[in-house]
Amino acid sequence: MLFVWIALWAVALILIVADYRSPVNRWLSAVALFGGAGALAATLADVFIPYLHSNHPQQKLENILYNVQAGASLSSYYGLPYSYVLFAMAYKAVNLSRSNQRKVALILLAPIVLCIIFTPPYNEYHPISHSIVVWWAVPYFLIGTCLVLTKKSQNYSISHTHWITCLAVLPPILFSMIMSYVLPSFGILRMWKYNVWFVSIGVLVFLIGLFTYGFLGIRVLIDRRRLASTLRAVTSGTAILHHAIKNDVGKMRLFTEKMRNYAETTNQPELVEDIHVIQTASHHIQDMISRVHHRTEDLVIQPREVDLEALVRGTIKPFEPLLQQIKLEVTFPQGWLCTVDPAQVGEALNNIISNAIDAMKGSGNLSITLHEAKRELSLEVRDTGSGMDKAQTAKALEPFYTTKSSKETNFGLGLPYAYYVMRKHGGSLHIRSKLGVGTRIYLIFPKRNVNAVRKLPETVVMEGRTAHG
Repeated sequence: MLFVWIALWAVALILIVADYRSPVNRWLSAVALFGGAGALAATLADVFIPYLHSNHPQQKLENILYNVQAGASLSSYYGLPYSYVLFAMAYKAVNLSRSNQRKVALILLAPIVLCIIFTPPYNEYHPISHSIVVWWAVPYFLIGTCLVLTKKSQNYSISHTHWITCLAVLPPILFSMIMSYVLPSFGILRMWKYNVWFVSIGVLVFLIGLFTYGFLGIRVLIDRRRLASTLRAVTSGTAILHHAIKNDVGKMRLFTEKMRNYAETTNQPELVEDIHVIQTASHHIQDMISRVHHRTEDLVIQPREVDLEALVRGTIKPFEPLLQQIKLEVTFPQGWLCTVDPAQVGEALNNIISNAIDAMKGSGNLSITLHEAKRELSLEVRDTGSGMDKAQTAKALEPFYTTKSSKETNFGLGLPYAYYVMRKHGGSLHIRSKLGVGTRIYLIFPKRNVNAVRKLPETVVMEGRTAHG
């Protein structure tokens, strides 16, 4: 139980440090904290207190540890089902106002208060009145599990994290329900000692999820901070480089212009031609560094209310002559008005569509779909191009990383720029790709952040076409 105690409290700390503002993280952290409290009580009862009693008998210290054991045990038995059902409500995103959420939390707390007041006090053999507690604790566990399992995510890119969350949370919770609540209510005591196996599996799944697809957005948060710091470094670096090169290129232009005038005056056509080559190269250098600097400088968004469908269709329009044998399909619920910077969002989408068309090399399927969820709008751009393997997908948002080595004008800044635009709007960008199958990119707009409102009845418009170049 020592391992369970340390592991669960470590998980609680990771969850709360990752995003303490998230109610999902806070309540799941409480679940791990209360679960760890039960392991602490067992560790005190079976290890520390017996050791102290046998080797260094101190009645006062033993009494203190016994009181800690009692408090940890009671908080575990009462706190685990309570925090779990509230975690499930937050995770499912049950549509309640803040005042109603507080009322529900107080109502769910009532059985615990009544049990503390009216049932016998704690003792080591019967820490709680299991035959009474089971009647409200088990429904809490079952309701919470149903809420977690019925959570639906229309965003394919984060569906993996949902099932990782289910695998990490549900088996330990349901096994603990049986071993710590159901069986003791039939007089079968101390079965909680078998919880260690399922808790260990849950912690293992949590750690695996943390470093693969992510767990409740924690990996996304780590990646977000890493990418943000990288973009800041690139921004400052290119700004310095842009300034230095601009000054030196200015000098080159000044002196080459003098040289060209002299060559023309003295009738030296070969020298004029050589100087023209130098001037063209200087213009090219400045143009290249200016474009890099433009893409990496800090974005200042100018949001205004726009029709999201009109913005997307306006961005698609210039690409139609380039589609060749590419079939374009647009699925869009009409009437969504969002407060965004149309220039920046349009340019981000432009980069993504351009990458998709390049990846398909003239033939395939390109689909652009808007998915609506309770709290967010998800714009999916899906292509059937060459796709990327896991290593390439992991690097796709890194500045200057590109798989288009044949194009000297491609700087590998399109996706980092799109990512940065979404971050500026309080949203996110997710990539899912499979080599030889294609790529899906999701632009996630939280409704609250972009003031999304629906002005028309829901009408799904589907457009399919094949363009021949």
